[in-house]
Amino acid sequence: MSKNQIDMTEGAIFPKLVKFAVPLILSSILQLLFNAADIVVVGRYAGDNSLAAVGSTSSMVNLMVNFFIGLGVGCNVVAANFLGAGKKAELNRTVHTTIVLSLFGGLLLTGIGLKFSRQILILMASPEDVLPLSTLYLKVFFGGITATLVYNFGAALLRAKGDTKRPLYILLVAGVINVILNLIFVIFFNMDVAGVAFATVLSQVFAAACVLWILCHEDEEFRLDFRKLLLGHSDREIILRIIKIGLPAGFQGMLFSFSNMVIQSGVNSFGAVMVAGNSAAQSIEGFVYISMNSFAQGTLTFAGQNMGANKIDRIKRLIVIAELVVTAVGLVLGMTVLFFGRPLLGIYSDNPLVVDAGMLRLSVILATYCTCGMMDCMASAIRGVGHSVMPMIVTLVGACGLRMVYLFTFFQIPRFHTFQSIFYSYPLSWVVTFVFLTASFVWIMKKIER
Repeated sequence: MSKNQIDMTEGAIFPKLVKFAVPLILSSILQLLFNAADIVVVGRYAGDNSLAAVGSTSSMVNLMVNFFIGLGVGCNVVAANFLGAGKKAELNRTVHTTIVLSLFGGLLLTGIGLKFSRQILILMASPEDVLPLSTLYLKVFFGGITATLVYNFGAALLRAKGDTKRPLYILLVAGVINVILNLIFVIFFNMDVAGVAFATVLSQVFAAACVLWILCHEDEEFRLDFRKLLLGHSDREIILRIIKIGLPAGFQGMLFSFSNMVIQSGVNSFGAVMVAGNSAAQSIEGFVYISMNSFAQGTLTFAGQNMGANKIDRIKRLIVIAELVVTAVGLVLGMTVLFFGRPLLGIYSDNPLVVDAGMLRLSVILATYCTCGMMDCMASAIRGVGHSVMPMIVTLVGACGLRMVYLFTFFQIPRFHTFQSIFYSYPLSWVVTFVFLTASFVWIMKKIER
């Protein structure tokens, strides 16, 4: 077995889950630092309007990208299943199929982003005074989105065998590149939001090139051969398996992002200062979220390998351990970050009104964030055993449906039509969705055993 591989079908679960998750947490933190560097540099050197311009695009970016990241989940599960079952030829075809999907997906997103960025921002009620800057940022970002997808799909393949360390090393260097380019483009060349977008794109191009180089030098079953790509060494059956798992996961990501876009539209209606505070708070929350989500990713890969090895009892033990860990992580980190909320928000903006707005959001989200981690872990376990439609349906009803009902009923009452109350829809949707996902997991496991 490769030194960069974790055999998740044998041995104690907790230490291997931690071994998998910790590098992924650090990698995700570095990715968030890409975005944080964008926001901090823009907020400090270009002003609140530019900060609001970058922040107001986040929901749209997530909506479009998350669909293809969901397909990446499908690639991870299929590769993990083949690895657990010892099917090397099928695993190698999965590697090549994954890269083909990332390239086509990136080109499709580029076309959509370049053509419809302004129209979608208008539909989201982006403030008029930041609309030109928001549109410019999105067009540059989507111009280089292929590199982002290639990196994320390639990293999903590496995670399928438990390798989360090398993506960490890649992002460490890419993060340094991003910060340096941010400072050069914005401070010295006065490129404003276009500068931070170009810095992000170039750093992601570097990360994508590195992950492709790693795959080209892997062991035989994981090795990427560009000649096979040119010869069409992808597999229709594997594509269908990836789509069966990844497509519902992608739609689930889109549904979450769509509901967030509606919430973002509500936030936008309160003006640029509130949008800026919301953007800074989202960036800070991200550091707590990725810590929880890394254990959800570990749950996905562990469940995938053990499903391939047909070790059902081990999957049951996994979900109990994962839920306990993610709850503890969410509570401890959430309350710690909330305690230091004001000084952290002050890093993004020295405007006290922006800081106040950010604290209104943080006080709602961080106190209940552990329920989001619990929800993600349960959904990952279900996907890992090959059932991806159920989490999508539950998400549609329990998360997105509830948020829409909340926003179009309770939030419309004048007494509750406030900036802070819009965020109560999040914990409500997390708790309800987790309950339904748990019931679904129990039912699916009984079905598998029969």
